Amino acid sequence: MAQQNTRLGISLMVATTFVFALQDGISRHLAGEYNVMMVVMIRYWFFAAFVLTVAGRKAGGLKAAAKSAFPWLQVFRGALLVVEINVMVLAFVYLGLVESHAVFACYPLLVAAFSGPVLGEYVGWRRWTAIGVGFVGVIIILQPSGGVFSPYAAIPLVAALMFALYTLLTRYVARADSSATSFFYTGVSGVVVATAIGMWFWEPMIPPDWGWMALLCLTGASGHYLMIRSYEVAEASALQPFAYLQLVFASALGLVVFGEALRSNVVLGAGLIVAAGLFTLWRQRQARA
Repeated sequence: MAQQNTRLGISLMVATTFVFALQDGISRHLAGEYNVMMVVMIRYWFFAAFVLTVAGRKAGGLKAAAKSAFPWLQVFRGALLVVEINVMVLAFVYLGLVESHAVFACYPLLVAAFSGPVLGEYVGWRRWTAIGVGFVGVIIILQPSGGVFSPYAAIPLVAALMFALYTLLTRYVARADSSATSFFYTGVSGVVVATAIGMWFWEPMIPPDWGWMALLCLTGASGHYLMIRSYEVAEASALQPFAYLQLVFASALGLVVFGEALRSNVVLGAGLIVAAGLFTLWRQRQARA
């Protein structure tokens, strides 16, 4: 039965990465036509409604979901994620899906590197070696001779740093808060910050693009639902390696739909990053065992 649940969880995680890759592609299209801040704001309106609906249906309702041992830290988490999403969508516009996701794939290595000082976790020499190999991969991707290096190349790296911090803070508050509480604050504090930023950049949108915006909101909600379900039926350690499939799906979308190029240094660098990340996840699992 456990194996069957693990299979289901993996299937749901694969579906999650595919839906999130579609979301990235739609974000790239809309942010190429309209201000990024506005696109993210509207996306968050729908996401917040989804979060409130989920929280309202759980035991204790909204009051229970809002109860936190770290309320201000939870608010900061939600705000940080909004800023990270804005930065990453900017990366899609200026650098493309392929290069952006190739660099962003290093965020699990950043989580491993900072888990010691932030969470007090022990990181052995094997994982430090994997982290070093992963960052060699980042350098290979960004090398000037590969034609990728530009000031824009720093954008997905900044997004990866912010998402790594968001992940570490999520693990920190999980010591006292439930996942439902963290999810609640992600949506509620996030929509406040997204609206406070995006309202200054409003611009009219043509009817066809409102259709794309509706699809963007739908992929956001369905992606989070699939992710929640996957973690309900299987262990996170079994699912996490499959999260790298978002790099594959998003890159395929960039190549086929947006006509992006697949440079050899990007393939090599991304391969090193993913291999190092998978090894790091395996070592973490061994350490827990």
